[in-house]
Amino acid sequence: MVGPLKDLRVLDLSTVLAGPNCARYLADFGADVIKIEKPGVGDSLRGMAWKDPRDGTGLWWKLVNRNKRNVSLDLKIEKDRELFLKLIDDADVLVENFRPGTLERLGVGPDILLQRNSKLVITRVTGFGQTGPYKDRPGFASIAESMSGLAALSGEPDGPPMLPPIALTDEVTGVVAAFATMVALHSKVGQVVDVNLLETMFQIMGPLISLFVLTGEEQPRLGSQLPYTVPRGVYQCNDSKWVGVSASSDTVAARVIEVLGFAGDERFSTFSSRVKHRDVLHELMTKYCASRDSTTVLKVFTEAQAAIGPVLSMADIADDPHFAARQAIKIVGTTPMQGLIAALSGTPGELRWEGRDLNADGDEIRENLWGK
Repeated sequence: MVGPLKDLRVLDLSTVLAGPNCARYLADFGADVIKIEKPGVGDSLRGMAWKDPRDGTGLWWKLVNRNKRNVSLDLKIEKDRELFLKLIDDADVLVENFRPGTLERLGVGPDILLQRNSKLVITRVTGFGQTGPYKDRPGFASIAESMSGLAALSGEPDGPPMLPPIALTDEVTGVVAAFATMVALHSKVGQVVDVNLLETMFQIMGPLISLFVLTGEEQPRLGSQLPYTVPRGVYQCNDSKWVGVSASSDTVAARVIEVLGFAGDERFSTFSSRVKHRDVLHELMTKYCASRDSTTVLKVFTEAQAAIGPVLSMADIADDPHFAARQAIKIVGTTPMQGLIAALSGTPGELRWEGRDLNADGDEIRENLWGK
């Protein structure tokens, strides 16, 4: 193994996205991650969503379970449970996402695991956490997005609440779980790390709960706009292409206003005045873009150092020079996918292989455990 986490041993007992993503980020930076799957069927992510047309394997599987070794174990079978416990003895981290109480019912709850390995970090990723009245409910990303406040904020003012069109909660929770795991490891205290989908999404709601409790005010649905930053949104140009514009500081807003031809206009001089005249400014921005092609709009705004960017599709991204220069898209094995989540100048991570076949490393792991 290479990378800054090369001495870290991780058992990934989780399935689908949030938990496996946590283990993936650790693996990307060198951790020796052993993915444990149910014999015969494996993780349901193998067959979920889009398949690789070359071999029929799920593309999500290849991404989320890259850099991991793989073994099939059934913890309900004594010999497999014994092998699992032997792996636990020399592990640093266990990642699991069963409903609360499942590990305990299998006879491998945290109390037992920490008795065997007092330094073990047990990262438990669930829908609602290990405690509370909702803890036993099935936890899915869409439910967390609905209950965290995100859906209530999303959508057009006169439309229904909306859910994001990607697995946003699972992706963010994977990052949060990896961070929390590393915090626990840094403490050098064996312990349980309780991460859940609902509170992860609630955390990214900013000060909105403070706002409501202190003032009774709730942020309304505004489509792509924000209540405190104007202009902000996506605007269509006369070549049918779209651009995204933001003015989240007074200096950037001043540049946008100057491009629109209203420099010095008191209606747009401060955050509060721009918010007060939201509809006027939004209309000016809409008309400006609608009367010009996207190349011109992007050029003028960029030269003025106003914050703007094209709305890119995956087809655009695949051919974009910045993504290429940053190696944001890598070929792992034979499959194109996202590169590393962060670039470390002194101790970089490495992408070694895509998600492997079921039980691909089973014989080696059963014979040598963590050894090679």
